[in-house]
Amino acid sequence: MKHLLNISRQTRENFIRLIETSTIEELNEVPAGFSNNIIWNFVHIMTSQQLLCYQLAGLNPIIDPAYILAYKKGTRPEGFVNAEEINTIKGLIRNTIDQLEKDLDNNLFVNYNAFTTSFGVELKSTNDAVQFFPVHDALHYGYALAIKKALNKTDKN
Repeated sequence: MKHLLNISRQTRENFIRLIETSTIEELNEVPAGFSNNIIWNFVHIMTSQQLLCYQLAGLNPIIDPAYILAYKKGTRPEGFVNAEEINTIKGLIRNTIDQLEKDLDNNLFVNYNAFTTSFGVELKSTNDAVQFFPVHDALHYGYALAIKKALNKTDKN
């Protein structure tokens, strides 16, 4: 599990570097052909990890429920995310993995409501979720890179 958590940490650090090398406008812009923006993808990975690991285990997520409502699957960017909020989210992105690792070490996850992801992968335990969400994180990091590339092409036209 620790190796998988470290993979997720690295993906999230890569994502943070993308955030820190983008303007606030780039982070919030939804380019033509896309349904969301870079910052939505960034917060979405945290929200999804919380839902997959905590909520499906019958536990309360450790982030503000407002994030889950605004960034869960099926949502779209609703408003401008400012620099202060982005800094808060960067801290949460890191802290949620650290807390998950502690909660796994403390055997906090006893029950789990099986769930089939949109990838068609059935998750039957929090351990299954920990094996799955790094793939999900990487997918959304890839989406964010594609958005950044699309924005750069738009700027050059």
